[in-house]
Amino acid sequence: MTISTTSSERVQEAYDKLLAEVVTQKGLAFLKDDHENTIKEQITITEIPAPPFKEQKRAEFMLARLKELGLEECRIDDEGNVFGTLKGTGNGPKIFVSAHMDTVFPEGVDTTVKEENGILYAPGIVDDTSGLAELLSVVRAFKQTNIKTVGDIVFGGTVGEEGLGNLRGVRAFFLNNRDIDGFISIDGPEISRICYMGTGSYRYKVTYKGPGGHSFGAFGQPSATHALGRAAAAIADIQTNAEPKTTFTIGEIHGGTSVNAIAEEAYMLVDLRSNDAEELMKLESRFLDIVQQAVEEENIRWNSKEMTVSLEKIGDRPAGSQPDDAPIVRIAAGATEALGITPSLAGPSSTDSNIPISLGIPAVTLGKGGKAGGAHTLGEWFDPTDSFVGPQRAFLTILGMAGVENVVEPLLPVKS
Repeated sequence: MTISTTSSERVQEAYDKLLAEVVTQKGLAFLKDDHENTIKEQITITEIPAPPFKEQKRAEFMLARLKELGLEECRIDDEGNVFGTLKGTGNGPKIFVSAHMDTVFPEGVDTTVKEENGILYAPGIVDDTSGLAELLSVVRAFKQTNIKTVGDIVFGGTVGEEGLGNLRGVRAFFLNNRDIDGFISIDGPEISRICYMGTGSYRYKVTYKGPGGHSFGAFGQPSATHALGRAAAAIADIQTNAEPKTTFTIGEIHGGTSVNAIAEEAYMLVDLRSNDAEELMKLESRFLDIVQQAVEEENIRWNSKEMTVSLEKIGDRPAGSQPDDAPIVRIAAGATEALGITPSLAGPSSTDSNIPISLGIPAVTLGKGGKAGGAHTLGEWFDPTDSFVGPQRAFLTILGMAGVENVVEPLLPVKS
């Protein structure tokens, strides 16, 4: 669905003033001229592997770059996030702008970037390496123009956004930095896209254990794989709502040791999701009942008490929402329109923004410049044509949120 800022005179007036300023135009021109440098840096970052839970080398690179660009208070925190601060003139909102450093690819995957007919190919070339490159380009624009924002801006990279990372980086950041008034995540496709709602998810490892034995000699003992199968079949038959969208899947199944052995142990990894926190909890309750019922049915089948089940919650991403006319949404839309692009509201998704939204902190995830495909595959690709529009939009969104000294007041309120 498309949105417009025409109903918000304040946002329109602010961007008219910003675009009329020579320093703003200088920043936008710099970001266009910085395009080649941004792409080179994107390639460099891509070739620094950042497997899940092993983002340290990439964090060290980002730390060095933030220091070189003159940000203050640059550091890597205990969770592995890296960030530094661009100080404002005071009395404005404090904004955290980030891209995530981790990729979905395990150690050993070749991340060498290859170019063919202007298209860049490599695992992780886009998600979210292009976001990190855009972020650094935006920092360069601030330093090049010496534009003075009212609010402070924290620029950085987070860990643990993908998969079992469970948003650990952004979760830790907001736990330890309670003074943030707004958040921008540079992540995802489509330059027009504004994601302002978070899809919640719970992830479980469900492990069944029994006595096991020889398939013939010990026949009559309960089987871990049979118990898991009972649970899997019942989970597959769960009925969920189409609206708010609520889903489930059994992503992995492992178990048994041999074709002629009664399985002692079997486990599955289960993903439960919903755009609504209450619906997610209802789905979880039904799922937990099924898991336990499978144990009882397997034990009853063989007149046994030896089958057991254990659950490990390996993922917990909170759902969250904001009004589609929230100030931060209107600001992002105004910045998008200022570049001649019709903004579009994306449906709920699972991004770093989930955490601040769930905490009541205004947050948006902005789609990036360029075109891309094959995300999370070895064939991931990026077309950098005109991708400088991504940093330009982030730059303008930050200016609107933080305000510019003697030009416009911050459009994003400071938390009371």
